[in-house]
Amino acid sequence: MTRRAARLLLVLLAAVVGLAVAAPAQAAGYRYWSFWEQDKGAWSYATMGPSQTRPSDGDVEGFRFAVSADSKDAAQPRGSSGFDTICSGTPAQDGKKRVGVVIDFGTKTDAPSGETPPKAQTGCALVGEDATAADALAAVAKPLRYDSSAMLCAISGYPRTGCGEQVSTGQETDAPGTDHAAAKKSGGSGPSVGVLAGVAAVAVLGAGAIWQAKRRRG
Repeated sequence: MTRRAARLLLVLLAAVVGLAVAAPAQAAGYRYWSFWEQDKGAWSYATMGPSQTRPSDGDVEGFRFAVSADSKDAAQPRGSSGFDTICSGTPAQDGKKRVGVVIDFGTKTDAPSGETPPKAQTGCALVGEDATAADALAAVAKPLRYDSSAMLCAISGYPRTGCGEQVSTGQETDAPGTDHAAAKKSGGSGPSVGVLAGVAAVAVLGAGAIWQAKRRRG
């Protein structure tokens, strides 16, 4: 192999190494309270926070504590109790609305170290007509804890500490409740398709350089 071909091969190898280093590493998920809305027994991730959402009489709102990367893989509240079940013992009142609230404290796996999640609970909030979902939650599950950015940190005192902290999930993530900035990657920690393609390109170009060198000598 000529010196020129050797230098070319080294440059290409360095580029592949750079691709491998730049490949996204396993990032952290977040342990937080997600907010959900129920429609005909099915849960959907809320598009606005509880303090911006104003449910109507007869609506059901859900809260789930879990570790997740973002809204696309967030764990839903377990159970499908509807408004008629949750608010069966709460009569309607003029000037008020009734909002069903489902609170799922999650699993032991998702719990912060040293804490045990309480049992799931439901409540029927009888609140003013202009009340938000946060008002409905406060009516049935005090004490609540928020951070300085108004992120919901604790319901009924759970968890005792922490608020949206990062934990290892082995997935690429953004902040709680946001969408992925890029498509999800498949599981595993092997080399990415781009890196493998780069290695293959180096092998092909290197072989070509060797062939050209032999051809010149011939």
